[in-house]
Amino acid sequence: MKYTKHLLNKLEDIFSESEYVLRYEKGNFQSGYCILKDTKIAIVNKYFPLDGKINCLVEILKSVELDTSKLSEKNRKFLLEISQTNLQL
Repeated sequence: MKYTKHLLNKLEDIFSESEYVLRYEKGNFQSGYCILKDTKIAIVNKYFPLDGKINCLVEILKSVELDTSKLSEKNRKFLLEISQTNLQL
């Protein structure tokens, strides 16, 4: 997979169908993002470049439990694909 705006949009689409809320805000997070699991909010540093945002979203998706029954078939397949691969430039 390549780091493109289209890939970022696909990752954001998974969040929009899940119970997690994705927000881009400024902050000095150690890893570039912060997950508030009790409130199901994922916050990514808005000043990150495109590849940084994509890496953060992939890490978040790999670390949280999502209810895949709420996802469309297309997003379910994409999530499975993400969980089985490592992104590289």
